[in-house]
Amino acid sequence: MYLGNEPQNEPQNPDYSSLKDEEVLWLSQEKPSLYKMLVDRYQAAFLRKAQSIVKSPQEAEDIVQEAFVKIYFNAKKFTKQEGIEFKSWAYRVLVNVAITKYRKLKQERAVEFLDPVLYENLPHEQDLALVADAKAQVETVLARLPKPMARLVALYYLEDKPYKDIAAQEGLTIPALKMKLFRAKKMLREELTKK
Repeated sequence: MYLGNEPQNEPQNPDYSSLKDEEVLWLSQEKPSLYKMLVDRYQAAFLRKAQSIVKSPQEAEDIVQEAFVKIYFNAKKFTKQEGIEFKSWAYRVLVNVAITKYRKLKQERAVEFLDPVLYENLPHEQDLALVADAKAQVETVLARLPKPMARLVALYYLEDKPYKDIAAQEGLTIPALKMKLFRAKKMLREELTKK
C-alpha cells in the first residue's frame, strides 16, 4: 500500500535520448554509462576538427580521447549560461587539447631534426648546387611575372603562408586569392616552357 512518502521506483529503462548535452553530462557524473551518449553525439565531428589541426588520423584519435576525458572530469566546471552551450565549451576543450598536442609534435619533430644520424643523410655538395640552380631559375621566372602575381606566388609557394594570412596581408578575399594564384601558376608554366 502506497502512503505517499515511500520512494517510487524509477522506470527500468528510462529514455535519456531527449536530454540536452549538459543534462547528459551532469547525469553521467552519477551514472557514468550515460557519458557514451555524448561520445556518440560528438565523436565524428571532434575527429574531423582534431585532424584539421594536427593532420594525422592517429594523433586526432588520441586528441579526441583525451578531450572526452577532460570534459568528463571537468564537468563541474561547465555552468550553463546564456549564450554558452555545452557544444561550444566542449569544442574549446578539444581545440585546446589539439593545439597543445600540435605544439608538442612540432617540438618533437624539431628535436628529431637535430638527431646526429640525420646529418649523415644531408645532401652532398653537388645536390646543394642543383638546389641553388633551381632556386635561381625560379627567381628568374618570378621576375618575369607581374609584381603582384610574383609576390603572391612567393608568399604561397616559397614562404608557405596559408591562404588566410596572404588574403589578409594583400586585402583580398580567399576566393579572389585562389583565382589570382591559379592565373599566376598558369603564367609560370608558360614562362617555364619558353626557351
